[in-house]
Amino acid sequence: MNEKLIRLWATKNKNDEWWSSFFASPLAIAVNYAVVDIKWITPNLITLFSFITAIISVLFILTGGEVSFIIAALFIQCSYVLDCMDGQMARYRKTTSITGNFFDKLTDQVQISIWFGSIGYTAYAQSQNVLPLVLALTGIALYSLRGYSKYLAFYLEMSRDSKYLEKLSRIKSGSESREEASSGLGFGILTNLRWFVGEQRKILAFNEGVLIFMLSLALVLNMLIPMLWIFAIGQFLHCLIRTWQRKCQLESNQLIVTNK
Repeated sequence: MNEKLIRLWATKNKNDEWWSSFFASPLAIAVNYAVVDIKWITPNLITLFSFITAIISVLFILTGGEVSFIIAALFIQCSYVLDCMDGQMARYRKTTSITGNFFDKLTDQVQISIWFGSIGYTAYAQSQNVLPLVLALTGIALYSLRGYSKYLAFYLEMSRDSKYLEKLSRIKSGSESREEASSGLGFGILTNLRWFVGEQRKILAFNEGVLIFMLSLALVLNMLIPMLWIFAIGQFLHCLIRTWQRKCQLESNQLIVTNK
């Protein structure tokens, strides 16, 4: 089997998000196969291309109309594939960096906000009903709160134990080192099919990969307001669950510290 392809496949995250796992990430590997050895194309440049593509998709969303919506959906998918490519390229070249990861995560957050914000505004312009704007802003706020609650929990743990992140990193590294590939190149059709079916449970995570698929589908079907309802309610439920879990984890860790 092609050694370059095997190395590229090894850069795929074993715990990819739902839509990335079996669509965007494999497609990104295919594109990377053609460009990964072109030195002037860097991971940070791909991240920038992804963000520019997202901006272009927003312009088509704001234009309105079925054709513009379909074009916007295509640009959104292109942006997501590029978003997968940058990390793969960095891992393939062994050039991963903190600044690159920061740039990638920051643009991801901005893209989700401008995508759903533009959808909310377009639905408002079409219906002259303020509800789509309220749903969009509610969903964006709750999506942001998910990240905030995570880093707030890290901050509180660090205030109690300055080596918390170091310990967490060791646990994560140990877990990842024990993980073995269970699908993809070198595996049979039935094995990959079982993996594909198992991956569908990830749709309940309602994270970026799910949102991007849902956003594109809503644009193609021109069903903006139903999608905004799902977005807002889904983020509310997931935010509620994750915030409660983090609160319980903080209390549990506090009991461990107290009983030492």
